[in-house]
Amino acid sequence: MIALIDYGAGNLTSVRKAFAAVNAQIVTPAAPEDLADVPALVVPGVGHFGATRSLDAAWREAIERRIDSGALLLGICLGLQWLFDGSTEAPGVAGLARIAGVCDRLDDRGGTLKVPHVGWNALSIARPSRLLDGVEDGAYVYFTHSFAAPVTAETVATSSHGGPFAAAVESGRIMGVQFHPEKSGETGLRILRNFVALAGRT
Repeated sequence: MIALIDYGAGNLTSVRKAFAAVNAQIVTPAAPEDLADVPALVVPGVGHFGATRSLDAAWREAIERRIDSGALLLGICLGLQWLFDGSTEAPGVAGLARIAGVCDRLDDRGGTLKVPHVGWNALSIARPSRLLDGVEDGAYVYFTHSFAAPVTAETVATSSHGGPFAAAVESGRIMGVQFHPEKSGETGLRILRNFVALAGRT
């Protein structure tokens, strides 16, 4: 059972379909207390970091309680950025702060590079990862974003658009991908299968 958290930051239909394709059972909790027994959580999202304000104190406390009790957490796109301290896109909005660092706008190289970064780009695997098990170095995945997380010790894969950024992170039970696995073909499905398998072992 995986809880897909809907905080109004994007259409969840494609994420649900992708998890269904890997035989995962998805629930969308209506309230923080509905997270009480789930073994894994997914925080997706697209758009402005300010949208994460909807994950208020009650939701944050419930999410952190589940993680501290052994549940896995996967952040997708904006959800990955939320794992960090915050973003220059919305300076007054705090992230979950489970990974140190601040997300920033991609470098457009003085207007010579298009931002947002939209389309397929290669992953550079930085170190072994349970989430990316079986994903080859150089595999292509689908991105759409203007801001990105810095490369930190928790980074397990990078990509580059105006400079390197964290494409995937993993720190214990905390995981995240900047790209959209639900739009990334077989590579994306492999990553979701890995997450579902890990959730089954919690």
